[in-house]
Order: sequence, then C-alpha cells, then structure tokens
Amino acid sequence: MTATLRSLVFCDVDETLITNKSMLDFLRFYFTRRHGTQGARHAESTCRRLAGKLSSGVPRAEANRAYYEAWKGQQAAEVAQWGVRWLAIRQQEGGFYVERTRTEILRHRANGAGIVLVSGSFPAVLDPIAADIGARHLLCSRPEVREGVFSGRLEDGPVIAEGKRAVVLSIFARYPHIRPADCHAYGDHVSDLPMLAAVGHPTVVGEDPQLLAALPEARAIPVP
Repeated sequence: MTATLRSLVFCDVDETLITNKSMLDFLRFYFTRRHGTQGARHAESTCRRLAGKLSSGVPRAEANRAYYEAWKGQQAAEVAQWGVRWLAIRQQEGGFYVERTRTEILRHRANGAGIVLVSGSFPAVLDPIAADIGARHLLCSRPEVREGVFSGRLEDGPVIAEGKRAVVLSIFARYPHIRPADCHAYGDHVSDLPMLAAVGHPTVVGEDPQLLAALPEARAIPVP
C-alpha cells in the first residue's frame, strides 16, 4: 500500500493550513466552555504567561512545554471530544482554513501524495483536522497521559523547529522508495525552516522575513 504513494507533503498547521493559532484558541474554547469563569481565567493567565515567555526570548520549544502544563488534571478522552466540537463550531463560523493552502493540499492528495501534518499542537486539536483533510500521518506534540489524565508533561520533545526535522526524517525512513527531493512542505514561520529544508519543494505561506531570507529559492504564497 505504501508503494502507491508518489510523494509526501508535509504541512504545518497553525497559520499555514488554518488561520488561527490552534493551541491558544482551543485552550480558551475548552476551559471557558467546560469550566466557566474559573476556566476562562485559567486560559487567559496561561496565554499571558506564554506571551511573556516568548517576548523575553524564551525558545518556542520551551514555551510549547509550558503550554501543556496548563492541561494537567484534565481527562484526555473528554478533551478529545471537545476537540471535535471545536472544529465543527469553527468551521460553521467560516474562515477557518487558509483556503489557498487547503486547496493545494487536497490537490496533492488527489494526485497520489500522502499528506503529513506536522505541528507543535496536540492530537485533541489535530486529529479532527487530519481526518477532515485526509492526512495519512500526524506528527505532533503528545501530552503524557496517566490513568486517563494529562500529567502536564510531554511524552517526547516538542515538535517545534529541529523537532520537526526529526519527525519528518522518521517518516522518510518508513518510505524508502520516496525521495525527499520529490516532496513538498508548507510552513509560515522561521521555526518551520528545518522541516522545509528537508524537502525539495518548500513553500512559504505568508511573509515571514526570516523564513523567506533563509529559503530564497522557496515558492511563496500570500495570505489575504
């Protein structure tokens, strides 16, 4: 079955495939709707703490780990159910997908490519999106679960920056008949550079100046 694939297409999610930052949007959505006022305060304080870390120069991978601390004590299965609800509501509201990216990804899939989502977000958020677009693989951060409850830690490292390159290379190892030079990747931020540099056809979504400077040969597509 794997030999029928012509190529692989790797795609970042937040602000590449979808228009928002899934981790923060879902954090607010879940805690506010599930836990009311107290949950909303928890979500907003978490967002402020993460923004403070990033503005002070903390690496995105470290901020990614800090994000999952906010989920400590939540039931994993219940959070996954809320993820399905989140996607349905956001799609009803409209403007959820970056349409240019979505159209290209679906065209790649129709032409025989395997779609691989690569994100620092987690399965509760990403599984519904992966199912919606027909992704073959999901490479993402995976919160540790103990007795059905999130521990606040990750099973492995965050899928950010070099973490993205590592998981992309792990997928190539599973498809030895596919040449990286024949594959595509889509990303919007300089932290996607290691993933984009691992394929022969990188595409920059948007106008991140650092990313465009680092990949002058990459194709760029505008985001309205």
